[in-house]
Amino acid sequence: MRIKEMPKDSRPRERLLKFGIENLSEAELLALILEKGTKKENVIEVSNRLIAQYGLDKLSECSLKELQEINGIGQAKAMQILALFEISKRKGMINKETIQIKSAKDVFEIFHEKLKDEKQENFYVLMLNSKNFVIGQEKISLGIVDSSIIHPREIFRSAIKNSASRIILVHNHPSGDSSPSKEDEKVTEEIAKAGEVLGIQVLDHVIIGKSYWSWRENK
Repeated sequence: MRIKEMPKDSRPRERLLKFGIENLSEAELLALILEKGTKKENVIEVSNRLIAQYGLDKLSECSLKELQEINGIGQAKAMQILALFEISKRKGMINKETIQIKSAKDVFEIFHEKLKDEKQENFYVLMLNSKNFVIGQEKISLGIVDSSIIHPREIFRSAIKNSASRIILVHNHPSGDSSPSKEDEKVTEEIAKAGEVLGIQVLDHVIIGKSYWSWRENK
């Protein structure tokens, strides 16, 4: 189905105007960047396929040549995707060394507004340089924090990619009670041990609720 044949409330541009850009899915946002699909797929279908098959992380790491090897992505679309991630990368560089983490309260202030209305647990890694300035953050998982799901490999891949010296683990409790579960403590210990091997210090694990709990402050 062509975009013009879709109900207006299902089209990315119309949804943006009606609901705001923050309510668009990742596929809809990518569709706005790509603008056009192929003869066989409309732009939303192309975007859904790209995200399902590669994920935004892998797409962001592709070269121009690699992007063009993906079915449905020609040179123009590959350039648009590269430009999207380059702007995001440069924004991160602009914000570099403007926020310094001195306590768990600083972490709470960064994440509380973002996570206060979330209905599921969101697990983030906050990446720092050697002076504890924030150099990036990345969502690792959505759903209950579980050691079988949150693998140190996923945590430290982001940290290594961003040349982080230290990291802080962050997740929310939708109930508002920031007290850690046994699984929360298990995950923290496992990731901290992996960090020792890799030379990347796990500075803290901050759980966000109505207030916060800090692994470092409660050790």
